[in-house]
Amino acid sequence: MDDRPRNLREMLAEAKDSSELMVDLAYAALFFNDPDMAEEVTELEEQLSTLVQEMRGVCIMSVRNPKESEGMSSVLQVISAIERIANDAVDIARIVTHRLGIPAQLVADLSEAEEVSHRVLVSQGSHLAHRALGAHELPVQTGMRVMAVRRERNWITDVTGDLILVPDDVLFLRGSPDGIIRLRELAAAEPWVPPQITDDPFVTDLDRAVDVLVEMKNLSEVAVGLAYSALVLRDLGLAAEVRHLADRLDEMKDRLELWVLRAASDKVDPSPLRGLLHLSQAAEDIGDAAQQMVWLIERREDVHPILGIALGDSDEVVVQFPVGEGSEADQATLAELQFNIEPGFTVLAIRRGGQYLYRPGGRARLLSGDELIASGPDEGRELLAYRCGWQLVDPEGDGDTELEPLTTV
Repeated sequence: MDDRPRNLREMLAEAKDSSELMVDLAYAALFFNDPDMAEEVTELEEQLSTLVQEMRGVCIMSVRNPKESEGMSSVLQVISAIERIANDAVDIARIVTHRLGIPAQLVADLSEAEEVSHRVLVSQGSHLAHRALGAHELPVQTGMRVMAVRRERNWITDVTGDLILVPDDVLFLRGSPDGIIRLRELAAAEPWVPPQITDDPFVTDLDRAVDVLVEMKNLSEVAVGLAYSALVLRDLGLAAEVRHLADRLDEMKDRLELWVLRAASDKVDPSPLRGLLHLSQAAEDIGDAAQQMVWLIERREDVHPILGIALGDSDEVVVQFPVGEGSEADQATLAELQFNIEPGFTVLAIRRGGQYLYRPGGRARLLSGDELIASGPDEGRELLAYRCGWQLVDPEGDGDTELEPLTTV
């Protein structure tokens, strides 16, 4: 964020992307036990705090009459939620910097989550070396996106497609674990074996706590994605789903605290238990921040148009595509389609008959008339539409695209 955005729309998009990057880096720091990555989260938080203060000033200066203040208050609400998510990322990173400890079971379970953090070294002679990052289209090829690059002792967090990768660069990515094999092939990296622990035939309270915490991590991230989608699409049903997820996170946190306290009475090392409690609090608060954003939709408050524009302009776009009859997606499961690999989109929810199935698993089968709500790279949007039976057209040439049925469907 060295080059300051020049208008509120760009500033909002930058703040959203930065807060999500902070959460990704924080979980990656936890996964790799990397204090350098954790410190980077703190540095990003300082930059984001400055940006937040600037955005609040712009909001205040732009209000010229009481009517405008109603719409601008919605922008301030979202800015506060973004700042809250960033603060939660710092709390997660402090588990590493303050050496609060985390159970080995949690690290192993995180490697099997729906979205994982991964680190790979770019080797000399690999497909990635000496080429621009954008030329590889990693989100499309592997379903993983680059969060940051470490080059010697320097960190590059403002990652663009123009960045030329060089040997010995370390890429930190996030996305589907299904893309790790292909990713490491492109980087000419050694095969990677995820963290594992010895199977225990007895399910302890600590095991239960770890399982719940992994689900809390996933649900909190889904809640944020659905909250942004609800704002962009002005969807009351999505807003209700976010509230439901926030309530579930509250319940899960209470349950986890009880299991951690019980585990403390067993013959286990109590030091990692502090990290569990710390992490559960952060995940629960991220869900609350998501709920804070959709409060505007639920109360049918005036939402400033700039929110939909800015949130749609961020690095990750949110799309809502129907499943066309006879398309590749019609009657196929998400596991068969592998949208997370190609074109690199995560399905946040499926809308069917007025009901939402959020963060559907691979067994979910799509039907004609379903509506997909998904987030992913802008460069993969056209391919996703194609696989759902549509082509994106821009009849006015102004960037406002529309869906037209494929003639081949």
